[in-house]
Amino acid sequence: MSNGAPTPSISIINESSVSVATDAEIESYVEPLQVQVTRDFAPLWGTDAKLSFVPKGEKPDLNSWWLVVLDDSDQAGALGYHDLTSAGLPIGKVFARTDKEYSLAISVTMSHELLEMLGDPGINMTTASEDGQGVPVFYAYEACDACEDDKYGYAINGVTVSDFVYPSWFGGVASNQFDHGGYITSPLDILPGGYIGKWTAATGWTQWTGAEAHGAAHRSRASVGSRRERRRVGRSRWSPSTAYAG
Repeated sequence: MSNGAPTPSISIINESSVSVATDAEIESYVEPLQVQVTRDFAPLWGTDAKLSFVPKGEKPDLNSWWLVVLDDSDQAGALGYHDLTSAGLPIGKVFARTDKEYSLAISVTMSHELLEMLGDPGINMTTASEDGQGVPVFYAYEACDACEDDKYGYAINGVTVSDFVYPSWFGGVASNQFDHGGYITSPLDILPGGYIGKWTAATGWTQWTGAEAHGAAHRSRASVGSRRERRRVGRSRWSPSTAYAG
């Protein structure tokens, strides 16, 4: 299955501290992520990718999309990793030290950001529905948010990657399965620990969480530079990356 667009090349760049995540660790995740994208994600979502690792000290391909591993969101701001590569292409960011502070797997977060970047590169796609009173509601077209908790991830070559929803999760497609792991049982259902961005004319963008439905803990504030924050502030406030320390 293909959406007709060229297959993007994605440079995976480690800009985190050695004490947080080494090049060897981040590079070891590239092959399992490639398997996930090509074998599991692309046949359903119609978007494949070619991944490559960029060691520290080397420059990424300016014609590629970037997936950058940083320490935390403060570093994202300091280095100018805002919203687009210097060539105006999509960029995803993973905050490795923040992951470790929450006892989360960096590989799962990398998988999460990678798949969502492929599913909605411009962070501007939504799907329309209605609430119980017939009020129009728009949901963010994010592939991993509803099932983002690490416990729903699965292993590829010994590396844990993120669960992800199928297009059927957003409704309008007859299906018996709504996520890769088979945990979700109906469209627009959110697992404990998950969330999805939703928009109404009355509220603007808000977060609908699995915690609200299932009583699970969650991190409600979007990190600076994260996809959630970028969707909330809108593309008009994005700016290109202006610094790369490699």
